[in-house]
Amino acid sequence: MVKVSNQNQYIFFNNSHTTAKPSSMEKEKQVYAKQPHERRATEEVKLAATAISLNVRLRSSDMPVYMQQRALHFVRSLVDSAPKNSRPNPTHLARALKKEFDLAYGPAWHCVVGKSFGSFVTHSPGGFIYFSLDSLCVLLFKTEVQLIKET
Repeated sequence: MVKVSNQNQYIFFNNSHTTAKPSSMEKEKQVYAKQPHERRATEEVKLAATAISLNVRLRSSDMPVYMQQRALHFVRSLVDSAPKNSRPNPTHLARALKKEFDLAYGPAWHCVVGKSFGSFVTHSPGGFIYFSLDSLCVLLFKTEVQLIKET
């Protein structure tokens, strides 16, 4: 006796089962399932190339690649636009990066810039990056905010 279940793609032969060969649709699903991983790998290679070209050392992050690239480019442009004779002001860099990310990705971004600092922060998923640029370290993270409604 042979039973075919379309839902699970199993063929049953007298109480024993073997997996049927995948259909062309199943093969497409398998290929599509691999594409996000391949895209992530490609994006990560591009991010590494960006970090090298900007002379940035990416220490830790759980941000999407496009947000990481924005942060790296933004801070590099701020540092490069500072007068050649003086060092960039870490407070100004932190304020500018925080405002940039608040405008682009919503409120509650926090930024710490300096040469030596310790931190232990809680952040929203997908909202954390820590990198160094020249002699400065940059910590950028997002927290959740809940609006208080007046009654």
